[in-house]
Amino acid sequence: MHLHSIFSDGELLPSEIARRYAEKGFEAIAITDHADGSNMEFILKHLLRAKGELQGHDIKVLIGIELTHLPPDLIPRFAVKAKKLGAEVVVVHGETIVEPVARGTNSAGVSTPDVDILSHPGLITVEEAELAKENEIFLELSARKGHCLANGHVARVAEEVKAELLVNTDSHAPEDIILPENILNVALASGLSDKYSRIITAVNPRRLTVD
Repeated sequence: MHLHSIFSDGELLPSEIARRYAEKGFEAIAITDHADGSNMEFILKHLLRAKGELQGHDIKVLIGIELTHLPPDLIPRFAVKAKKLGAEVVVVHGETIVEPVARGTNSAGVSTPDVDILSHPGLITVEEAELAKENEIFLELSARKGHCLANGHVARVAEEVKAELLVNTDSHAPEDIILPENILNVALASGLSDKYSRIITAVNPRRLTVD
């Protein structure tokens, strides 16, 4: 539910992304390119126009956006705008420990009901996780190098307050596309039980793909 195409910093066309994920055995994906006020309308317009073509690869493709490095106070307004423009999934680029994300981004993301996922939230606090639960926003465990370093912390805090989790690849290139069973391994490696890991990798993504 979080990956990138050539419309931001990814290497692949949307159609190749759909084909490669279908070949790996995935049922659905969300293309969520990095966006701010300069490119959000452009990305959504072109991805939505291609959506029918993408579904031809026998995989459900959701069109989304990842609000990235916005000043935190702008996140609610841009999330609402993204949904109005047709985004089916709105991701906020969280406070990963490997990038200079503005402090307050996590808080703004989980306080905004139009946000669906807070990606790689780094050293998220219990209070922020509680807001995510209240607003039904998924917290992400990341398969991506660097971002994954905080997965254990994110999993522990989410379990403490019973906030919902997802595992995403945050893929940018072909080598980032892993098999579904390795998605499960990311959850297990974060310290979650086998039962709970299967829920967040098999059940939770389907909650975003329901029409």
